[in-house]
Amino acid sequence: MSAESPGLRDRNNNWRLRFRGWRGSRPFWAGLLTMLGGVPIAYLPYAHLKVGQLTVRMATTAGAGSLIIGVLLITLGLTMWFHQIVRVFAGVATILLALVSIPVSNLGGFMVGFLLSLLGGALSIAWAPGAPAEEPAERTEAKPGTGPAGSPFTGDSGNTVDVGGGRHRA
Repeated sequence: MSAESPGLRDRNNNWRLRFRGWRGSRPFWAGLLTMLGGVPIAYLPYAHLKVGQLTVRMATTAGAGSLIIGVLLITLGLTMWFHQIVRVFAGVATILLALVSIPVSNLGGFMVGFLLSLLGGALSIAWAPGAPAEEPAERTEAKPGTGPAGSPFTGDSGNTVDVGGGRHRA
C-alpha cells in the first residue's frame, strides 16, 4: 500500500460510521426485534424437534396462520427500517399480530416470538427521530447575582430567588 491510499482500517471505520448514522435515523432495534420475533412464530409449527430418539412435532391446525403471522412480522420489521414514517402503524400492527400469535402459533412461538415482537412493536411506537445537531450558540456571560447562564436562581452559593417578579431572600 502506498502512503496516500486509505488503509483497510479507514475503510472499515468509514463503513461503521455510515452504518451508525443509518441506524440512528430509524427505529433499528424495534425492527430487528420484530423480525427476530417473527422467526420462531413462523418456524416452530413446522419444526421437528428431536429429544434423544423421540421426535416431537409441533404441527397445529393453524400452521398456515402462524406462517402468515411470522412473515407479516418480518415484513413489518423491514418496514420499520426502510419506511420509518409509518413506524406507529407498524408498531401497532406488530403488537396486534404478537397478541394474535398466542392462540394461533403455539403460544406465540413458545413466548419467545411473542415477547420479542411485543417489545419491538413498543419500541417502534416510542421511537422518535432525533433533532438535527445545531451549532452551539455564543456563550453568554453570567450577570452578577444570577445563577449559571444568567438564570435568576443562584442555587446553594447565594440565597436570592426570583419569585413572582421580585427578588426575595430564601
